[in-house]
Order: sequence, then structure tokens, then C-alpha cells
Amino acid sequence: MLNLTDKQIQTIIVDAKLLSTGDVDAIIKEAKKNKKDFVEYIIDKKIINEMALYEYVAKYLKMPFANLEKKKINREILLMVPEASAQEHQTISFNINRVKKTINLATLNPDNIEFFEFIHKKTGLEPIVYICTPGGLKNVLSQFHKDIQAEFEVAKEEPKDIDGKKLTEMSKELPIVKIVDSLLEQAFYEQASDIHIEPEEKETQVRYRIDGILSTIMTLPKKAHAPLVARIKVMANLKVDEHRLPQDGRFRIYNKNNKISFRVSIIPIMYGEKVVMRLLDERPHVLSLEDIGLQPDSLQSVQKNIKKPHGMILVTGPTGSGKTTTLYTIINILNSPKINISTIEDPIEYSMPHINQSQVSPKIGYTFANGLRAFLRQDPDIIMVGEIRDNETAEIAIHAALTGHLVLSTLHTNDALTTLPRLLEMDVPPFLVASTTNLIIAQRLVRRVCKNCIYSYYLDAEEIKQLKKEINIDKMINMLKQQNIIAEKEEGIDKLLFYKGKGCADCSNSGYKGRIGIYETLEITPEISKLITHGANESELRAETTKQNVLKIIEDGFIKAKTGITTIEEVLRVTKE
Repeated sequence: MLNLTDKQIQTIIVDAKLLSTGDVDAIIKEAKKNKKDFVEYIIDKKIINEMALYEYVAKYLKMPFANLEKKKINREILLMVPEASAQEHQTISFNINRVKKTINLATLNPDNIEFFEFIHKKTGLEPIVYICTPGGLKNVLSQFHKDIQAEFEVAKEEPKDIDGKKLTEMSKELPIVKIVDSLLEQAFYEQASDIHIEPEEKETQVRYRIDGILSTIMTLPKKAHAPLVARIKVMANLKVDEHRLPQDGRFRIYNKNNKISFRVSIIPIMYGEKVVMRLLDERPHVLSLEDIGLQPDSLQSVQKNIKKPHGMILVTGPTGSGKTTTLYTIINILNSPKINISTIEDPIEYSMPHINQSQVSPKIGYTFANGLRAFLRQDPDIIMVGEIRDNETAEIAIHAALTGHLVLSTLHTNDALTTLPRLLEMDVPPFLVASTTNLIIAQRLVRRVCKNCIYSYYLDAEEIKQLKKEINIDKMINMLKQQNIIAEKEEGIDKLLFYKGKGCADCSNSGYKGRIGIYETLEITPEISKLITHGANESELRAETTKQNVLKIIEDGFIKAKTGITTIEEVLRVTKE
């Protein structure tokens, strides 16, 4: 982010007549309410185009502007400012003129005179400093990682010939250290959630999971695999000479602006050891219920139920559907010096201030059930249980909710309604399920359409034909009318505009950037509670939810598809059971 004060940015915006003073004051209040930086807020909300804003900033500072959004930099020029320095000082080199002896630098930190002077002394070239956008800087920073294979000199020994001591030595050699550091840094800048390092017969594949989708980012020689895994084991404090058993560990990386935790899992497979690393950004991420994508009615239901002093709020969905993020968002809202909040997790994904977080350890008998039982002796007001997996945990959680505690937890079910029979299958008496469960939130994550390359289109006859095989189109049209998303007079899905992304440099040509939740929120009303107590079957419960107009996951997804947040393809992809 640009190294200018909010006051300076606000002055620039008003002077350039991008917004009025009144608009700026209103946005300042809104940004504070959402606990976001002013500049970050106006760009995220598309109030002002990022390129336009930074061009006016350059004019205000009487500096030239560099558009680097799609620019490919010659590697020799790029390396004039080393990667670590470029990241720390938010400054890159993008051109040199050897005749005039000048070097063009693009920066978000125009006051960093000492660093510019350092580059002058190091290169012997006179710096010409430009302002660029954060997106442009990110594009250039990512280019440091494009040619990792060329920089990596693999060891001559085959993996089977290398003992533990030799592997440990190799893991500390510069090429190995450099490639692992580059893999980790690139994953962070690409906003990947996981890194997969997978040995095959003749090579090693490295894949990143970005916005829920895995894609191969590079292929390495097979000889590189053993020292690569050894380096990761050393960083995670694992046994370098153990190749037959699974291992789990964790390590952190710190630099000036970031604190990233990597959760490491290593398992033996046919051609070696597969490594999966989960990235956990430990910088504070203050999300609101609006940010995660709840519709107005669902939002109101959640806000009402998290204020209740006791009972259970359950979040359901498959692995990777954002359940933990939803729970953390709720806990962040509830966090107060006046109450005692304890969590038991497997594992602890994010550190939260003023929250007592505990991690299960089944190896020593510290399970969800044992931890939850211990929590009840710690005078808690709110308890979060990472997951209800068994009868014992379910029983203790239910009794905690019954005795004056607010309990938050997750379950693995396909939708909100099937959570109720799942609890009954765990031998929880129907009257306890009915009297303690306040709210059930079912969710999935869909990829957002890239706002930089979004376009609208009408479904053609073939697309409509395929869509009819998947869903009840007439029902979806009626739902969109009920939600006031389309006008009552609208007829036929062929007359409705939907949206996609063309693919651009900003989204790596995928057409998508970022993710958002689609939800189904089931409030346990007196009517539903009565049905549960009397042993109603699933079809009877479903009829009651239909009567109460409970918005289903796929319906929430179609609202987001119609309003340009995601695509129909994404909604169908994540809701197929």
C-alpha cells in the first residue's frame, strides 16, 4: 500500500474531483466501521479504479506513473533490485538506459530516498523513480519466481543413495534454500491456500491450490525431490531420515510485513514422499458477516442468534468450505473483555487475541471430548469446538449448551437440515437437539468473477438445455423474483444476463479472483423444534423449511451468479452432491 497518509490520499481524491468531500467523509466512517484502511476500502469496493487513483497520486507528487499491470521485465533488469529488497522496500527496477546511465524504479514508497541512493551506489546508474499500482508491483514481484528451475542446480546423487546426514547437509545448501524460499514466497503472493509437492516416476510436480482449484506451477527434476523434502523437514523440525511413516509439523516465516505459518504434512507414496503445506496468514484478518457473503435475511438470523447467551450454533459443509472462517468471524464479533471464550481446535489455524485456544492431541489422549469436559471447569461463557465427530463430543456439547453456555461447532453434512438427523444418529435425545440448537449454517465456497475482466452474456439454447438437467429453472426464476433480484415481469432464463471473466493477467487468465461463501441458514423456530421433539422425519422437516422460505445453498448461489459475484458453473460445481 502507498506510503502516504490517509489525509494526503483524501486531499488528492477531492482535488482530482474523483469524489466530493461529503463522499470522502462518508467512506471514512464506513471504512472505520469495517475496520479497514481507507485506500484498501475504496479499491476493494470499486469506488475508485486503482489505476486512476495512483495516476492522480503520481500527478500530486509530481512524479511519473508506470503501468506495470501486464509488463514483462527482462530478468537482468529485474535482478538489479534483489527480490528481498524489492519486497521489503516495495520498489522494483523495470528499465535501464546504459547510454544515459539511468535506471527506472517503480515504487509505492516514494519517500525512501536512502534506498534509492543505495541502488544508485550499487548500480552506478541514476534512479528515475515512478509511482505504480499495488497490482502492478505484485505482477513484477511474481516474476522473480518464474525461472526457479533454471536457477536450481540439482544434486548428482539419486535419492536412494543419500543417507540422512547427507540429506541434512544438502538441505542447507544455497540452491535448495533458495528454491524452497521461492516456492513459499510465490505461494503467498499468488494467495495459494496449499502447496503440493508430488514425486512421480521421473519428475516432481509442484502444485498450488488457488481459490480452491489445484494447478501445476512447475515441474522439477526427480533428483531434486529428496533434498527439497529434507529442507522442508528441517524447517518443520521433523525427522530427516524417516521416510516410511507420515509426519506432521509446522513452521513460520517472518518478514517486514508478513507472518505466515505453514502446516506441513508428509506421507510416503509409491515414488517418494509427498508434501502438502497449508498456508495460514497470521496477520489479523478482521472479517464481518457481510464480508463472508451472507444475504440480508441470513445475516439478520445470524446476528440475532449469536446474541443469545446459550445454545448451539452449528456450521456444516465439506472440508475446505470455509467453516472455520465463519466460526472465527462470529467469535471475533463476540470477543470482549467481559466474557471468557475458549476454543478447542484441530489444528489451531489462526491465533486470535484474548481467546483461549487449545489444540487437541489424540496421541496423548487429549481429544475434543476431553478438552470440552475440561473447559467446563474453566468458567467459560462461549466455547468453540472445532468439530463434533463422535457421540461423546456431541453429548458434552449439548449439555454445555443446556447449562448456560453458547457453543459453536462444525459438522460434516450436505445441508443445514440433514444436521438434525446426524445429531440424532449420535444418540442425542430429540428433545435435547430441539431445545439446545439455535441455528445451523450450511455453506460452500465459490470463486468470485474477476472484476478486472468481467463481462455479461445471455445463456444460449445449449447452455439452457444442460442447465435444465441440473436444476429446476422455473423454481430458480421464481426465487429470484421473490428476492427482488429480477422484476416480476421477467420471463425466461434466456432473457437474463449472467456474468463471467474473460481471463486477464490479474486473475492468471482464469476469469476468477478470490472466493466467497454461499449459505443456507436454518433457524430452529418453535415449529421446527416441535417437529424434532415429536420425531418428525426429514421430509416433514423439509416441508416446514420450505414453508418458512429458507434460502437453500444453490438458491443463494444463483443470486450471487445473477448479481455478477460468481458464475452459474461455479454454483453447480460446488453444490453437486
